[in-house]
Amino acid sequence: MRDLPIRSRLYVAAVVVVGMLVLVVGIRNVAIGDLSTVLILATLFVMMNFLKSPLRRGVAVREGIDISVQMPISMASVLLLGPFGAPIVAASMALTPNTPWFKRLFNGGMAAITAWVASEAYLRVGGHPINVDFTFSPRHVLLPVIVTALVMELVNGLLMVAVIALTERVSPIRVWFGTLSESAFPMFIYSIFGLMLAVVWSYVGPISAALVLAPLMVARWVFAQFAARQEAYEATMRSLIQAVETKDAYTRGHSERVSRASVLIGRRSGMREDRVATLRYAGMLHDVGKLGVPTLVLQKAGRLSEEEFDAIQQHPSRGREITKELEFLGEAVEGIHLHHERIDGRGYPLGLKGMEIPEFARIIAVADAFDSMTTTRSYRGARSVEDAVLELRRCKGSQFDPDLVEALVEGIEVDGWDATDTMPSDLPVALPGASEIGVPSFGSDDDDPTAARQLGIGGPAGAAAIPDDASELDALMDVSGEERR
Repeated sequence: MRDLPIRSRLYVAAVVVVGMLVLVVGIRNVAIGDLSTVLILATLFVMMNFLKSPLRRGVAVREGIDISVQMPISMASVLLLGPFGAPIVAASMALTPNTPWFKRLFNGGMAAITAWVASEAYLRVGGHPINVDFTFSPRHVLLPVIVTALVMELVNGLLMVAVIALTERVSPIRVWFGTLSESAFPMFIYSIFGLMLAVVWSYVGPISAALVLAPLMVARWVFAQFAARQEAYEATMRSLIQAVETKDAYTRGHSERVSRASVLIGRRSGMREDRVATLRYAGMLHDVGKLGVPTLVLQKAGRLSEEEFDAIQQHPSRGREITKELEFLGEAVEGIHLHHERIDGRGYPLGLKGMEIPEFARIIAVADAFDSMTTTRSYRGARSVEDAVLELRRCKGSQFDPDLVEALVEGIEVDGWDATDTMPSDLPVALPGASEIGVPSFGSDDDDPTAARQLGIGGPAGAAAIPDDASELDALMDVSGEERR
């Protein structure tokens, strides 16, 4: 609870208080004859806590979002018990196991509020309580159930979106459409199971729980498969990243940081949350093509030969070849392929200019250079965030998209940036084969605009030759004023 921003804590407290008020009103007014139904449904509700299916862990959510088979039970309680009994059943959400106490209270309050609002909506649109005298009528049951399901999903979604938006400082609209929208249709279908449970309950009583449990388990299995697929995606990326970082120790942690900076840029640019999730993939895998570059070239300290530089320039295309069959990456593949293009057309592999370069690639280019400059390399210590920002701004309009550079700067100003250097302390200052003045390896720093200039590689046309004087090179390299390591 203490980790949450103050605004999030206040919101959580407000939901808990309102939920408790709804619960107290329900307990005071529930019919005596409904108590057994309340008890059985609440017990079933608690049991379903153990059958949750996690959805994708989107970047907007710290702990992921679950789809639980409790939705049909909540809907059935609305139809069977009305606005007094339904919140009591729903409030048992607070008994969720292995969950922090404040999250349990928030879940219970949110569920009680949702059940109460949904019950009132059902009655106000002409819905009839489903009981032993129940007679099916589309007008009095089916249409009100559809309205109630929509209201239930809307209220639950808004309460959840609000806490995510407040905690993560993300637009509520982007959270809704990027994270929760994928569960909207499945949750609506689940609510229809609630109608089935209520109808069968009205005829045969509690045994209906067992009769409806089987299709619920099938639906839960579908969600579990979806979650397993998402986890497989993450495992694939982790394996590829580990392979790259094993091959080139100087990029250790680089992929994760580029991914984080890319997400920061995407959000500040107003990107939809579902695209932000894909952008995260692109950032994590942007250098996967280096698996196809000889290790000696990647780790060479000093000027690269023309053949070696050509090998380095092949890594974006190799990255595309490695990832193009991974359908879940979508537009991330072109971000991986083209992240070394430059706004002025002097990049590679295709020499695209300006808006010809896909948005993902333009974002990764900024994030990639920023992380390269702010972490340790074989020839220098990490630059400060302030110096890296100055360098990015100096290259606006030539190497980088100006709007995306400013988006990163704004994101850092608002959310901060962890500048902790994660490079292993036992790595050599200069790799074997380095010259006396420690000329940097372009194999590790092809994304650092300053290193590219120093190496005489500014694009297809080339740039100034590497200085012969050690002090001149030091002055060029050490833009932050620190001693070269």
